[in-house]
Amino acid sequence: MGNKRRDFIKSTSLASIGLGLAGDISLYANGKSRVKGKIGMIGLDTSHVTAFTKAINDPERSEFDGFNVVAAYPTKGSVDMSVSIDRLDKFTEEIKGMGVEIVNSIEELLSRVDYVLLESVDGRRHLDEALPVLKAGKPMFIDKPLSHSLKDAIAIFDASKKYNTPTFSASSTRFAPESVAIKEGNEKVGKVLGVHTYGPAGRQVGHLDMAYYGIHSIEALFTLMGPGCKEVTRLDTPTSTVLTGVWNDGRIGVFTATPEGGKSSFGGVVHGSKGVAEQVKILDGYDALIIEIINFFKTGVEPVSAEETLEIFAFMAAADESKLRGGTAVALEEMM
Repeated sequence: MGNKRRDFIKSTSLASIGLGLAGDISLYANGKSRVKGKIGMIGLDTSHVTAFTKAINDPERSEFDGFNVVAAYPTKGSVDMSVSIDRLDKFTEEIKGMGVEIVNSIEELLSRVDYVLLESVDGRRHLDEALPVLKAGKPMFIDKPLSHSLKDAIAIFDASKKYNTPTFSASSTRFAPESVAIKEGNEKVGKVLGVHTYGPAGRQVGHLDMAYYGIHSIEALFTLMGPGCKEVTRLDTPTSTVLTGVWNDGRIGVFTATPEGGKSSFGGVVHGSKGVAEQVKILDGYDALIIEIINFFKTGVEPVSAEETLEIFAFMAAADESKLRGGTAVALEEMM
């Protein structure tokens, strides 16, 4: 099993490129334009659905012209997650009030739309909800977390490859303008030599500890550091959790979860070859993410590779394993 997963991770970069090219051929060429189209949502138990719909369906947003959220399937929600079941009716009514048709199944949704936003807040649901979309050949964005586990995350990308249907997942922190500017080469910071991000890390039943909410700041860490983490050490006390990753080139990246009883805040510090960037704004609204989603629908090319997304999940899985081992370092390769 380990060798199989390692082979999958290693081949994903090329597979992602292949998916992008295949998407251009099978979905966006052959005389059938897929540049504009109807978008459907699966899962209405998160505030993201109203924020995304409001932006995409805004007639004043010329960059979204021709794209509209037209239908949504609420799902039944998850009864053991209050953040799901307690908000489902509220957001369903709000979406309905925005003129979006509410349908009764994923199959019915797929008959009405060209693209899909998988928004269910419970990552445990994502594999089952993603499979019919991928089989139908509908390009899909999967909101955070991609899944509750590394195993299901791999299965989703495996299905994406099998059905030749492009998909990606990302937190909005992935495209925060300040982080992107540093990543692409900020004159005052220079080459990124080390990063510390911080933020809330609320947990949910059945998920990797950091997958539900800690993933926001962890994805920001990977945005700034880039891929290539080889091992993780986790330190837990009754009030604090700190994950320390060592990259292949010797650089160190750290994530600190908001301490118990502390005020939630997102941010980061970047040490560079030319200077230090303090109080980096790693979370800056949804707009940049939505733009990337629509560009993905236009081109079929994933803005975040499956390889890097799976590395993030291996990072979180290794962190959980480090906790079980009393805080010793765990290689990401062990998780594959």
